[in-house]
Order: sequence, then C-alpha cells, then structure tokens
Amino acid sequence: MSERLTIMSLDVHHISFDESVNRVIQLAGEKKASYICFANAHMTVEAHKDESFRNKVNRADLVLADGRPISIASRLLHRKSQERITGMEFIETILEKPDPQNISVFIYGSTKDVIDAMRLKINSNYPNICLAGAISPPFRELTEDEIDHHIEKINKSGANLVLVALGCPKQEKWMAENYQRIPAVLLGIGGALPVVAGLQKRAPKWMQNMALEWFYRLLQQPKRLFNRYLHTNSWFLYLLTREWIKTLFRKKNGYIN
Repeated sequence: MSERLTIMSLDVHHISFDESVNRVIQLAGEKKASYICFANAHMTVEAHKDESFRNKVNRADLVLADGRPISIASRLLHRKSQERITGMEFIETILEKPDPQNISVFIYGSTKDVIDAMRLKINSNYPNICLAGAISPPFRELTEDEIDHHIEKINKSGANLVLVALGCPKQEKWMAENYQRIPAVLLGIGGALPVVAGLQKRAPKWMQNMALEWFYRLLQQPKRLFNRYLHTNSWFLYLLTREWIKTLFRKKNGYIN
C-alpha cells in the first residue's frame, strides 16, 4: 500500500491518479467492503475539530487529495509532489474505462433531478456501465430502520460501486459506520455528481490550477457557501501556516532532513 502523508489532521495517501483508479476498480471487482474519501480543505478542517470524524476518514481504504490546497500542503509539509485526484475526474475515468470489470453503479444521495440526469448520461455515454439503482434520502437524520432498508436495497441491486453523495461530513460518517454491511466500494463524492451529470459547470482550468475552484463555486451559490468558505478557508490557511512553521523549525534544528 502507498505511503500516507499527514496533512494537519488527515493521513492522505501518496498515490497517483491512475494507481488510485486501478485500486478502486480492483476492489470493486472483488466486491470488497471498503470506502474511499476525497480530502479537501473543508474535510481537513472538520477532521481537525472532530476527533471521531478524523478517525473515520483516516480508517478509509484510500484518502485521496481532492482539493488543490491538499496538493500544495503535501509539497510544503513533506516536500513531495502529490497529484490532485478529484472526485469528478475519478468518476468519469472509471465510467469511461473500456473494460471496467463489469462495474455496476448505485447512487446514494443527491436529488432526484441529479439522479435522473446521471441515469440519462450513463445510458447514453457509458454502455459498459450498469446503473443498478439509486436512492435520494431525505435531508434529515435517518432512523435505523430507514438505514437498514437503504442498505438492503443497495445489496439487492448487486452494485459493486456506490456513489455516496450526502456531503461532507455526513457521507464520510455514513460510509465508516455502514461499509462493512455492503459488499462494494463506497465513494464519498460530495458535490461532484451534479457536475458529472452535466447540471453544473466546473471552474475553468486556470482557476483549478490556482486553487480557486472554491471561488468559482462561491460565485455560483453565494448565499449557501459564503459563510462556510469564509470559515473553512481561513481555518485551513491558519492550520497550514502553523504546520509549515513547525516543519521549518524541525528542519532548522535537525529533526528532519
């Protein structure tokens, strides 16, 4: 298994995009109960504040560097280049594989409109992929009976890849608490699904390269995202600066090469 780089509160796998895709396809082919997290600034801050959540993320089979800030932090804190592995590109790459080992997909989360758009896109563009089913759970805390019913439906579908789109930190908690009951790979993809489905546009490449994708999303949904991004980005910058200074101090005093 690949090395893990500690980025403040998260242990992110030092792995290439292609290696991570191949690993997930292998796990799906084996129908191994597992879950994958895509780490960004928001998840890092949530994990810093909540030890229980931090442990849930760090127990994942893969913790991938989704956000550009995570890639930057890898270089600053560990002097190692880490390829960015976004949930959007990850999903599309798997769907486009010419021989994806009989991948059967289940969507858990998001809205009916997004699910309908994903169904249309898969049927039109990815003939090798089977959409085995979908559930759009209500936006409230679920009862144990509801969770049991949802898991039973996922298992009966025969899907070996589950796209979990409940948003961070809800989806990571759900995956960590339930993955052992589902013989499939669970991918916590957050808000990537509307973009993959073609209902939302992604930021231009230059904004992605400059770690400004969050700003593009803020312009699209200012009322919903302003307070979250103001808090999250400020905290992430503070935590990264603090860890970077500690790293420089340890290097100066000979604790690291």
